[in-house]
Amino acid sequence: MTAIDSLGAEGGVWINPPQVWTVEEGKLQFKTDLNTDFWQQTYYGFQRHTGHAFGFYLEGDFTVQVKVMAGFSHLYDQAGLFLLDDDLHWVKAGIEFNDGQSSVGSVVTRKMSDWATGIFPGDPGTFWMRATLENEALRIQYSTDGKTWPLLRLCHWPETRKRFVGVMSCTPERQGLDVIFDEFTLGPPSNKPLHDLT
Repeated sequence: MTAIDSLGAEGGVWINPPQVWTVEEGKLQFKTDLNTDFWQQTYYGFQRHTGHAFGFYLEGDFTVQVKVMAGFSHLYDQAGLFLLDDDLHWVKAGIEFNDGQSSVGSVVTRKMSDWATGIFPGDPGTFWMRATLENEALRIQYSTDGKTWPLLRLCHWPETRKRFVGVMSCTPERQGLDVIFDEFTLGPPSNKPLHDLT
């Protein structure tokens, strides 16, 4: 695949574009619309596919990485990476505000959504996310400083002909979260060992 080194690269597309957004010098900035979310049924019973996502369609394995900046403050405010095969098969991972604090976590959806979340050890106003798909194994990592990358999740993600890979942000309970995505790269898988933290 051809490596992409910016969210301003040719071929970027929106899933549910927000009303207010800009891309300047490779940096994507936008403000979330009201009651936006990605979720499928589990516990809450509803189906929502209204969240904002921006990225690229590709074939094959990859590593994607991005720096995220946002001021999370309301229940379920969220931003991070987004991987989508179709409306019922997708993954989102990043920071989400719940239980009075910003937590790091992931949602893997195969017709029904799950949610795995935990305490974020750094400053949630600025963080980094990375995902690598290789041989049907999806590895999700996060970073508090852009240098050290603990493992957040490992799951099976089957091969498909074409998929969307990019960034997302949602505010299920409000509107107006300002979010910035920078230092975006998307290219061939890194081939690093599972517990390599670099």
